[in-house]
Formats: sequence, structure tokens, C-alpha cells
Amino acid sequence: MFVKYATAFVILPGGFGTLDEMFEALTLMQTDKISDFPVILMGKEYRSGLVDWIQNTQQKEGVIHPNDLRLLHITDNPDDVVKIIQESWELIKAAS
Repeated sequence: MFVKYATAFVILPGGFGTLDEMFEALTLMQTDKISDFPVILMGKEYRSGLVDWIQNTQQKEGVIHPNDLRLLHITDNPDDVVKIIQESWELIKAAS
């Protein structure tokens, strides 16, 4: 239920549980089980290895579509987080 009503995920550095929630949300969007929303990773340095692996291994091997990465945003700036969420809402309103 947590994911069902979300309009964005802001993910701070964490462990396996944090990654589990992130990948669960991305999988549900990828398989059209829930509506798309931005998944924002805070901590560019902390997440750089994971993001590199997603892009250079998973995407390169064709197990995820390049379009799936449009949902993933990485920043260290809280103002960017707000901007990403606001832009997402603008797209949702325009589509309605």
C-alpha cells in the first residue's frame, strides 16, 4: 500500500531494505502495475556504483529498457528534489 499511493520516492543512503523498496517500486512501474513517479536518489557518490552497474551492466545486457532509467534521478541538492517532484506533477496535470 505504501507504493500504491506514492507520487515520488526520495531515497536516502541506506541498506538492503532501502534498496528493496526502491527496486520494488521501479519493478511495479516497469511492469505497469502502478503509475510512474520519480525515484530520486540522494547521494551521488554513495549511489554511483549502483547507478553505474544499472547502466553499464543491466541496460547494456538488455535486461532493462533505456526508457526505464527516465524514472531514476540522482542528486545531492534538496532543491533539485523539489524541482523534480514539481515537474512530475506538472506532467500529470497536463496529461489529465
